[in-house]
Amino acid sequence: MGENLRIPDEEIKGTMDRRVDVYVWDMDETLILLKSLLNGTYAEAFNGLKDVQKGVEIGKMWEKHILDLCDGFFFYEQIENYNKPFLGALSEYDDGKDLSDYDFGQDGLGLPSDNDNKRKLAYMHRVIAQKYEKGLHNLFDQETMKLWNELYDITDKYTDGWLSSARDFLEQCSSGKTETTSTASADGMVDSTDSTYQHVNVLVTSGSLIPSLVKCLLFRLDNLITHENVYSSWEEGKIQCFQWIKERFSSSNVRFCVIGDGWEECEAAKTMRWPFVKIDLRPGSSHRFPGLTLRTVGYYFSVVYGSPGAENDKD
Repeated sequence: MGENLRIPDEEIKGTMDRRVDVYVWDMDETLILLKSLLNGTYAEAFNGLKDVQKGVEIGKMWEKHILDLCDGFFFYEQIENYNKPFLGALSEYDDGKDLSDYDFGQDGLGLPSDNDNKRKLAYMHRVIAQKYEKGLHNLFDQETMKLWNELYDITDKYTDGWLSSARDFLEQCSSGKTETTSTASADGMVDSTDSTYQHVNVLVTSGSLIPSLVKCLLFRLDNLITHENVYSSWEEGKIQCFQWIKERFSSSNVRFCVIGDGWEECEAAKTMRWPFVKIDLRPGSSHRFPGLTLRTVGYYFSVVYGSPGAENDKD
């Protein structure tokens, strides 16, 4: 792909004197649990202490909500066969047209993959990005939000706090310190109260792009991972996505760390010579949620990059 993913020069200049830690996350069975609920592997790891069928039922409810939201509000039925690795992949074809009265159901998106169809897909991506930025609470009524929140709480209880713990950890990564606050800018960079550091959460998922964005919304990750920082490796592979991320955050002060449960991100991290933290579903592991700490991740950083001062955890 010919897109230039490098951070604009003025943004790079602003980070030259600051260390930037980029956390490259997998989604399923890392930040969230879904597949392991549906196939029972999460519950089976507890050797009879968890109700396998209950986990399957919870997973099916999530699956239904994800598909309903994808099809009903994020054009998934129309663009399922036109997956792109990130929402900005076709931005050069977007002419900025006012889409307030645009009829997406009648625009005739299809083959061939010419400039006209790329423009139509770019329009959809722009609207999806806008909906993502608004958040679900600005798109749906209180009753619908209550239903999703109840399912989140049920899932979190069943998984002993995996969802809320993973989200808390993601927030700690955003600030770099458990006691600092942070704000995410439009480009995905996160400023902590310590002006020496910047921290970025990037998601690279093997799933297709639109369902991955919807998962971020439903699992309350959207205010910690901007849509610019969500990548789908479905066609391109994780190594390619990692290379784009490295080019985008190109600076001598940038450090990368990959966190996930699969072999593909492990091999891609080895290729990039980035540290890899493998998530383990088994109870009692320190590489799961709850369990994983910034001190542990800091150790992985220091093994590859040196500088033991990278450990910004306060247990």
